[in-house]
Amino acid sequence: MAKYMLIMRNSGSVEDYADMDFEAVINAMGAYNEQMMKAGVLLGGDGLTDAAQGAVVEFTAEAPLVTDGPYGETHELFNGFWTIQAATQEEAIEWATRAPLGPGNKIEVRRMTDDSDFADYQNNEYIQQQKQWRAAE
Repeated sequence: MAKYMLIMRNSGSVEDYADMDFEAVINAMGAYNEQMMKAGVLLGGDGLTDAAQGAVVEFTAEAPLVTDGPYGETHELFNGFWTIQAATQEEAIEWATRAPLGPGNKIEVRRMTDDSDFADYQNNEYIQQQKQWRAAE
């Protein structure tokens, strides 16, 4: 089993949701999350506050540059995520297709790295430390 992150993106703005019944949105997301929990694939996930409440730390100069939100184009931002475990990327994509999202939304599916991605560095002290941290979870 591999871990995947399902990254929810929205090409619109918060105003796009002004006419929606927010409790219906919560209920649809809750039912989706419950399906993944019952299937044993959901490891975690959360929504994010509006980008205007955030900040970006950019490493393009000698000293990091901090910019208050919103930052970047709307389609570059993400609104929430799920972390799931799936046997294949195709299975992770299948779960993404079931999300109760409408037009203007996207879900990016990305495999999370694991020990196999760092096979040549298994003796590195920080790789060893991370293994210990994971074992303690």
